[in-house]
Amino acid sequence: MGVMSGPYVIRGSVSLPEAELMWRFSRSSGPGGQHVNTSDSQVELRFDLAATDALPDVWKARALERLAGRLVGGVVAVRASEHRSQWRNRETAAVRLAALLAEATAPPPKPRVKRKIPRGINERRLREKKQRGDTKRGRSGRDW
Repeated sequence: MGVMSGPYVIRGSVSLPEAELMWRFSRSSGPGGQHVNTSDSQVELRFDLAATDALPDVWKARALERLAGRLVGGVVAVRASEHRSQWRNRETAAVRLAALLAEATAPPPKPRVKRKIPRGINERRLREKKQRGDTKRGRSGRDW
């Protein structure tokens, strides 16, 4: 088969600890003939986000808040069944979980600073609107 391409980096030097990943395998649904009836190629990867010590406390709190809708008892689950191979589904699930955690632990964006539109720009916009209206009004056939 090959070796799993190990540690799945979330961001910086923080990665998913292999010991805290819980794998479950089952049969994939859908077409596939005899192969699908005999192999457990669907992968469900579970990670106990509430109990982990691999993430810094700030990241953990941020992830718990952002992923609250996906968590079941503090555990986040990712499922993969696109490939016929269990190994490739394992890779896909682990990469998907790392990406999900990277997005959930990202710092919030800087707040937008509201700025006032300069008077000159606003006056020019109104002047152009007025000219455009005059042009359209001049096209009407009322004058003749």
